[in-house]
Amino acid sequence: MSQLRQNIITRDWVIIASERAKRPNQFATERKARPPANRYEPQCPFCPGNEHQTSRELFRVEGDHRWQVRVVDNKYPVLFPEGERVRSSRGIYRSMAGVGLHEVIVEHPHHDLMPALYAVEELAAVFTAYRERYREIRKDDRIEAIIIFKNHGEQAGTSLAHPHSQLAATPVVPTQIRTRVEEATRFFDDTGECVFCQTLREELLAHERIVCETKHFVAFVPYAALSPFHLWIFPRRHMSSFEDIVDTELGDLARILKTVLSKMYRGLNNPDYNYSIRSVPTRDRNTEYFHWYLTIVPRISRTAGFELGSGMFINTTIPEESAAFLRDVSVPDAL
Repeated sequence: MSQLRQNIITRDWVIIASERAKRPNQFATERKARPPANRYEPQCPFCPGNEHQTSRELFRVEGDHRWQVRVVDNKYPVLFPEGERVRSSRGIYRSMAGVGLHEVIVEHPHHDLMPALYAVEELAAVFTAYRERYREIRKDDRIEAIIIFKNHGEQAGTSLAHPHSQLAATPVVPTQIRTRVEEATRFFDDTGECVFCQTLREELLAHERIVCETKHFVAFVPYAALSPFHLWIFPRRHMSSFEDIVDTELGDLARILKTVLSKMYRGLNNPDYNYSIRSVPTRDRNTEYFHWYLTIVPRISRTAGFELGSGMFINTTIPEESAAFLRDVSVPDAL
């Protein structure tokens, strides 16, 4: 019989469809043979030597002989830095100018590399760029939320092959973020505890959904995972805002993310995925009730009519089995 599970952080109900459940190894994607290594693509605006093809550079991390990471304005932004945050309301019709920021983080000089194959130090450089841009953008009074995300693969929304991620800074708090804050606040008012800290403590005690751990971070499949191999990485230290991560934690975050992505790369045959950093709205930096985290969603299942009609998800894997499968995938020792 199937089981309904509720995610206490998001309040989402998920159907764990055990009758339809596949074995975790059945989710390995079918991949065509990879083309020959291509470290440089003459037409790619993100490759070294083509810097003039990108928009304004905002930040860079230097490498040994050239840049390691570049942050540039998105050439086709959905939000624009010019203007003021002005709301308009006419009856039921509400609008606002599309003020904000939309940036691209070019993660690596090599055209054909992916995070699962980065060195830990290279991935740490990406997180350094994330943090420094987050800290700078937060000073803008027009910005209410900063979303950092990566699309890997066509099914996840990638349009350019060169490894990159994005940052969007919005003039409003998106509903999904606000809902999480409200639920976290309610839990704290009821219990006096951070729901994220309690979740981490109980997941560590149960251990059956833990994928891997480091000194500063824990990666686990949520009890009510929305989809197959949906995974969270929580910092052990309570921090509401991603900008408060320190250098030693940055390196550790790079280490655990590389391990998780390497396990997916090997165990699931390099699936398409999205990851994002969920942090508190910019005006609420230090709170007792919210705890930033990184979420990874492999794109190996599809949402359909039931999900769209109900807002509930059907997960055709058992979270404990997904975690066990990833735990057992052997990867080069990043930890």
